[in-house]
Amino acid sequence: MITHIVLFKMEPDAAAEARDRLNALAGKVPSLRSMKAGVDILHTERSYDLAVLATFDDRAGLEAYVEHPDHQLVVAFIRERATASAAVDYES
Repeated sequence: MITHIVLFKMEPDAAAEARDRLNALAGKVPSLRSMKAGVDILHTERSYDLAVLATFDDRAGLEAYVEHPDHQLVVAFIRERATASAAVDYES
């Protein structure tokens, strides 16, 4: 299994919309096994505004997700509103 984690710092009021758009990908992208996106509730100096946790059967599934047209629409929305990001993908 591949786990895909992304953290975003977002413009004010953009994180909730991004969360909703990401969570709506469940059922639209065939290779996506699970999707959980959430907005930070503590807002400390170390916090990011949005976290994404997605899982895939294999690397090919992750790559298909990255290129999927519905995901690309969400990426475009986030790129316009994100000020920073960090990501990690790992196999377990």
